[in-house]
Amino acid sequence: MRMTGAQILWRSLELEGVKHVFGYPGGTILPAYDALTQSTIHHVLVRHEQGATHMADGYARATGQVGVAVATSGPGATNMVTGIATAMMDSSPIVCITGQVGSKMLGSDAFQEIDITGVTLPITKHNYIVTRPEDIAKTIHEAFYVARSGRPGPVLVDITRDAQQASCEFEWDASVPKLPGFRPDIQPEPATYEEALKMINGSRRPVILAGHGILISEASQLLREFVERTHIPVAMTLLGIGSFPASHPLNLGMMGMHGEAWVNKAIQEADLLLALGMRFDDRVTGELAKYAPKAKKIHIEIDPAEINKRVKVDVALIGDLREVLPKLLPKVTRTDSSEWLERIWELKGDSAVRDIQSLPDEGHLYAAHVINDLWHETQGSDTIVVSDVGQHQMWEAQYYKHERPRSLVTSGGLGTMGFALPAAIGAKTARPDAEVWVVAGDGGFQMTMPELATIMQENLKINIAIINNGFLGMVRQWQQFFYESNYQSTPMLSPDFVKVAEAYGIRAMEVTTRSQVVPTVKAARSHDGPVLINFRVEQEDAVYPMVAAGAALHDMIRRPSPLVETAEDV
Repeated sequence: MRMTGAQILWRSLELEGVKHVFGYPGGTILPAYDALTQSTIHHVLVRHEQGATHMADGYARATGQVGVAVATSGPGATNMVTGIATAMMDSSPIVCITGQVGSKMLGSDAFQEIDITGVTLPITKHNYIVTRPEDIAKTIHEAFYVARSGRPGPVLVDITRDAQQASCEFEWDASVPKLPGFRPDIQPEPATYEEALKMINGSRRPVILAGHGILISEASQLLREFVERTHIPVAMTLLGIGSFPASHPLNLGMMGMHGEAWVNKAIQEADLLLALGMRFDDRVTGELAKYAPKAKKIHIEIDPAEINKRVKVDVALIGDLREVLPKLLPKVTRTDSSEWLERIWELKGDSAVRDIQSLPDEGHLYAAHVINDLWHETQGSDTIVVSDVGQHQMWEAQYYKHERPRSLVTSGGLGTMGFALPAAIGAKTARPDAEVWVVAGDGGFQMTMPELATIMQENLKINIAIINNGFLGMVRQWQQFFYESNYQSTPMLSPDFVKVAEAYGIRAMEVTTRSQVVPTVKAARSHDGPVLINFRVEQEDAVYPMVAAGAALHDMIRRPSPLVETAEDV
């Protein structure tokens, strides 16, 4: 069948199973938009191209499928850069398609020409520039294969205007990827398995470090089987939350800079760390020289580049968790960990009892109240929480107890403020039957606030909780701890979020006391359209505990004046 490059683009996406794309039209991508009317794909019109990439990212994280974003050349393409980098840091499979000036104009500084493949080379898994219609199907086929295979990541496809306009024969079957130099499937040697098994079965104080790779690999059930067979307790990374049920007695909670105090101490006292699909980033380890000094370390990871990158390990099993764990399961033995678990419970004591009863109302509305009450009201439902970046992100990780995989969507590696609102649009588009909540600070929310119009145009039922403390909260906390409370440029003036939401046609409410939280959340959930709630919380509250930059993992800053006498780690 003879088709234009633009028609081939949409047909190729359809054959890859794409049902939704997030984009913004412009001059060099107009031929593709002109052909979109002949496609079955639904286009979501964003308000900024960064929002398109975050939506594609949220779509991918909520489902494991490849998300797709579309933009024009020049500023349209460069506006995608932050979203592409966010997806790269968190191994999220997205394909970004950009228009480009005509092939004969490349390199001439034409209007809205930018070398977007050069710009994004360090922040994509791979990228392409396509100048002929004959190459579009093959490139799209390859782009999806690269994005989803091995360690997933973003791929950019830049298509010149003339390639979109010209015609050629379309042969999808002939475009099957043939990439002899790209071999992501790596199998560990049998001897390496034996060495790992010897360490696992011989340990007395083991801890599993559960990372994002478990969710990406869809290996949550395998992890549960492994834990219940070995009886090894599990510590979570931020992006690993949801890979193992929060209510399971062997789930210790989150580790790292704002992790639970007893979790960090347990890691420091462990004799074995079994790291599953995580990368030992600096927010997890603290000072490397003092990290888990008594522990041997086994690292199961699909990306060889992560092995020994920051933490030297004793055994590396390079491969997909779905393939590696089944080979370990039949041969692992139940660890006699009663003494070790008693020690961990001793470390925990009765600190940080994170439930609705442990957070009294003293006339102040704390972010912890909001998050904990939101969890209490939505527990048991198919809920996705999409959190932005900052203090509220850490409180969400501490107080919302995630039981299901892919129930938390957040920016980890890049820490992108403004991520939550557009990512929630992507998540809701991908999973329309799920209940979706945005949890954002007043700072990050304002970065992508115009996407409220996208919510209305798409008629999406999304609930938005703004944790409004009048500051760039996490930056203010660092100023409080390390810069003698010199709050330079962190107090933040915000608009009346209720009126802003109402201007977009969104129902909105404001909460200032603890007693209002639950009724307002109930009202939001029962409303048949989007709802925004402006929670005015305590302004100078801080996230505890905290491991300062450069400090050892066990050297934590603790709450000097507890919110609750028995909750010093809150």
